[in-house]
Amino acid sequence: MTFNFQNSYTQLDDRLLTRINPSPVQKPSMVLLNARLTKDLGLDVEFLNSQDGLQILSGNKIPDNATPIAQAYCGHQFGHFAKLGDGRAHLLGEHITPDGQRFDIQLKGSGLTPYSRRGDGRAALGPMLREYIISEAMYALGVPTTRSLAVVTSGEPVYREEILPGAILTRVAQSHIRVGTFQYAASLQDITVLEDLALYAMKRHYPETVPDQPDYLLFLKQVQERQASLISKWLLLGFIHGVMNTDNMSICGETIDYGPCAFLDNYDPQKVFSSIDHQGRYAYCNQGPIAHWNLTRFAETLLPLIDSNHDRAVEKAMEILEVFPEQLQQKWLTGFRAKLGLRETLKEDEVLLGDWLKLLQKHNQDFTNSFWSLGQEKDRNLDFFEKEEVKLWLNRWQQRQRLETTDLLQRLELMKLNNPFVIPRNHRVEKALSDASIKNDLLETNKLLKALTEPYGNHPEFKNYQNPPRPEEEVKQTFCGT
Repeated sequence: MTFNFQNSYTQLDDRLLTRINPSPVQKPSMVLLNARLTKDLGLDVEFLNSQDGLQILSGNKIPDNATPIAQAYCGHQFGHFAKLGDGRAHLLGEHITPDGQRFDIQLKGSGLTPYSRRGDGRAALGPMLREYIISEAMYALGVPTTRSLAVVTSGEPVYREEILPGAILTRVAQSHIRVGTFQYAASLQDITVLEDLALYAMKRHYPETVPDQPDYLLFLKQVQERQASLISKWLLLGFIHGVMNTDNMSICGETIDYGPCAFLDNYDPQKVFSSIDHQGRYAYCNQGPIAHWNLTRFAETLLPLIDSNHDRAVEKAMEILEVFPEQLQQKWLTGFRAKLGLRETLKEDEVLLGDWLKLLQKHNQDFTNSFWSLGQEKDRNLDFFEKEEVKLWLNRWQQRQRLETTDLLQRLELMKLNNPFVIPRNHRVEKALSDASIKNDLLETNKLLKALTEPYGNHPEFKNYQNPPRPEEEVKQTFCGT
């Protein structure tokens, strides 16, 4: 089938969006088509690979029943409030799958909108491939995420620090409603617009919050719960988002916007990759506190709906917000217990884990491989495990394991399911992007995508993708691509 579009978002107040078509491109060409996602959406691979499909994925043709829009939103960008919006993206509509699921289909890099400010509305091939690679890797790793349906080149150059090939990404999401969307609605100072947006988001993503009368506190609570779960998954994998502005926090709890994101190589809780994060606001270790800060901004927008009395509304919201650090900590601990092969909950586990992370940091150890190697009882192959202080920790860990009700094989299986063999390592990603952008060579991109499809397996043919970077390969900075 082709796209089956509805456009429920356009029924909201016109101030939340602008109806505008993508800007046509000269000579579109298919780079990547996600066959697995295409089938999951109930779409036809042959159609999307055809000229008609290519015209839609490039923005040259508007499919039946689509109503392209650019969404308005605000954002605290590195703490500074600004009015923003889709400056280089067009939401074609909401595709309804054969089994009734609803997904936004958005083109990114598809031309100017009223929110482009000083931008050109376009995107370079490298950053669009980055989003495709990382988002599909996150999906395979079990992290809630937007996904990538296709990347096409535009046949036109884009001008950044250098001239680069232009490209358009087709992004698939549960929705593109952000904390910043609520901030924009609140900035209009029209409670009807805010209430309509909240009811829309609640019915679409949290229907249990509107059985009869809307429960805005339950809405806040459930958004917070999903964010705690999401951030814990980032931390368990060593993922650093890089730009956790409020416009990049999705209400439905998906990871959105893969700009200067990266994964830890050696464990360093203060690690920053983003070239624009000069103060370390979005460092690995700060992602929990920043999520809490963003949720507080979200709660502020809901105050008029929570209670007509401002002080009472603040008090009610604070009762929910103040439990977030503990929520995140417990999800973090549960996840790290699983990485250590532990299911039972004991008080000393937090100390055991903390000591392990201190050893990784002290000895400059690879985060992913160190956890993975713990589960390879007979073949750890790391000099790190021969150090006396590490042997002492291993003894403590083994004693703790004996308190489990599961047997050794079950514990090893639990570790296997929670410690990936491969991740999208920064140097591998950069090599793929460089080859594609400069050499027009997709071989490395396709090999990397194949390796990332089953990250928790132990596939000998992908052994090279497990290796950390050599010193000359290390990626020290990542860039957002705008």
